[in-house]
Amino acid sequence: MIGQTRTRTLLAALLVTAVALPATLPQPAAARSGGAAKSLKAIDTDNDGTIDLAEAQAAGKATFERLDTDRDGSVDTKELQGRISKKEMKMADPDNDKSVDQKEYDALVAERFKAADPDGDGKLDAKELKTPAGRSLLRLLK
Repeated sequence: MIGQTRTRTLLAALLVTAVALPATLPQPAAARSGGAAKSLKAIDTDNDGTIDLAEAQAAGKATFERLDTDRDGSVDTKELQGRISKKEMKMADPDNDKSVDQKEYDALVAERFKAADPDGDGKLDAKELKTPAGRSLLRLLK
């Protein structure tokens, strides 16, 4: 009788754990992928379900203005907060002043947009934004 009680108690504890555990585990990538859809919705000002270059550049301009905390018209690596690598910074900074101005930031947004648009249709959908190139672009727009 005691063995059955222990077995039932153990089974009940396992059942409670099995029900509660999934809520505490990290969500799988598929569940997290709503980030691209959420970003798309925020940037897609004409609500056509895609982002075109003009929408990406408008979002990039707003992000640049927010990142330019000292209001000097450029963002340095500290202000960029890891949005681009050191190698990318060198490429985005042709005047080598260790910062990126609005024009240089716009060029970087355009470059990343083009990389995220492999079909060349001039529009990015949620699927394209989930690619490494799309996520790289979104880092500049958030």
